[in-house]
Amino acid sequence: MTSEITLFVNPTAGRGRGAHAAQPAARALRDAGFSVRTVLGHDADDALRRAREAVEGGTGALVAVGGDGMVSLALQAVAGTDTPLGVIAVGTGNDFARCLGLPVRDPAAAGRATADALKGGGRTVDLGRTGPGQADDRWFGTVLASGFDSRVNDRGNRMRLPAGRFKYDLAILAELAAFRPIPYRIVLDDTTELEIEATLVAVGNGTSYGGGMRICAGAAMDDGLLDVTVVGDCGRAELIKVFPRVYKGTHLDHPKVTVHRVRSITLDAPGITGYADGEPVGPLPLTARCVPAALRVLAPPAHGTEAGR
Repeated sequence: MTSEITLFVNPTAGRGRGAHAAQPAARALRDAGFSVRTVLGHDADDALRRAREAVEGGTGALVAVGGDGMVSLALQAVAGTDTPLGVIAVGTGNDFARCLGLPVRDPAAAGRATADALKGGGRTVDLGRTGPGQADDRWFGTVLASGFDSRVNDRGNRMRLPAGRFKYDLAILAELAAFRPIPYRIVLDDTTELEIEATLVAVGNGTSYGGGMRICAGAAMDDGLLDVTVVGDCGRAELIKVFPRVYKGTHLDHPKVTVHRVRSITLDAPGITGYADGEPVGPLPLTARCVPAALRVLAPPAHGTEAGR
């Protein structure tokens, strides 16, 4: 492996934390004996092009500095290659890092953890992939969201104010006021078909989204399967009671919640957008598949992290 490491930086992540995080992360990597170059982009497309050039040029690792959006972009460059991915998590949600047991909002510690993992080789994890070969072809590491949660994302993304996570709290309240159950058609592993009304369907390669909401609390990132959490037809009052349990994962015990473990899933519901790793993928219908061992990641072993069961 070459000793040159590429820092893939989003300077605007976490309301400016990304710009400040690159320096202590780079210092930790240099102190460990690696040479470091930094890649920025004028926009997402330009950043992804530069990241892919670094991977094709043989960089020793691509290290994403930012939040889950930056990790999502980095995955499109490294998935299915031999180039490992490191994460300096300084965004708002940081769920990919949480799932892997990596430091969050501590760039120096994350840089040291990345250097240690580089010397040890890191580990291999699965990824989800939507629409292979289609216009909605996208790799994801954590959760593909659809339903109530994706509607919250839609509304939050349209809101100019307030800034940060507070606007998504307001979006949750607004969506609760307008909530109606969603008719879904779901196909599991190309064989079992379900037609149900549901609040949401979340497809997890990892455990959490939204900054620690453990919607797919039993998911493992190395079992070759996606965990599908179906929250059934809850009324508003019931949803308000169930929702806080998502942070501990205890919602999975609720009678309105069912879990399936599959290699592939197709979701269809009218007027619903799919979000993967917090980023819009496209309108349903969408097909997602688990791709085993698709990524080498610079993270500690699975034992004792959220990635384990």
